[in-house]
Amino acid sequence: KSVATDWFDENARQQLAKLDIDGFWLHCHPSAGHVLFHKNGWHLLWGTPRSKDTFGLSYGPSAFQQLLPVLYARSLAQAARYLDPQPGDLVLDLYCGYGVSLNRWLACGAQAIGVELSGEAVDCARDNAPQARLLRGKCSQRLPQLQVLAAPYDRCLLYVNPPRTGLEPAVLEWLCRSYQARRIAYLSCSAGTLRRDLETLCDHGYRVQHITPYDFFPQTYHVETLVLCERDPH
Repeated sequence: KSVATDWFDENARQQLAKLDIDGFWLHCHPSAGHVLFHKNGWHLLWGTPRSKDTFGLSYGPSAFQQLLPVLYARSLAQAARYLDPQPGDLVLDLYCGYGVSLNRWLACGAQAIGVELSGEAVDCARDNAPQARLLRGKCSQRLPQLQVLAAPYDRCLLYVNPPRTGLEPAVLEWLCRSYQARRIAYLSCSAGTLRRDLETLCDHGYRVQHITPYDFFPQTYHVETLVLCERDPH
């Protein structure tokens, strides 16, 4: 359906042109419910369809971003130091977004495979990290492909940054029973689901090495947590 934009006149466009913004979007949601954004609800009224973040990477209006990119970069640096990806290694990046973390692993010389549900984020990631392999869909739906793609590598590492719901049950079971990741870096925005997932991982041979909280949401009770795990060789 078309969207009425008579209210968005030339004067509004001129005022926007004076501001330091790239695009002005209108979102229309056809129904009520818990889902904030409808996948076909975005309408660009002015400017360009993509913007650049502080890393110089492009993103669209529905792509998830961390609020404090400098602090996010620190967490990625810590994850990279722990995972220590080397040329010849493979990093599986689950819930990879539009490619910020993928570039970190590629810069270390490793191969990287990202999985992301958002089509817009995948399109941006293909532009932002062209050397990475991208799979669109739920991580749980891509496990058979990941198993095949990871098979040739001697050293496989895992970076996950799931939503508040944590790792999908099928992903957690895969990590415990099928895919033997040497090391895992888990960036979580929910202490509750993080605890649940860590209990399961630790019951199946993984050991927590480091836990670091990050205040990504200042003056709120939300805390982002980076957990670094290693599989017990015994």
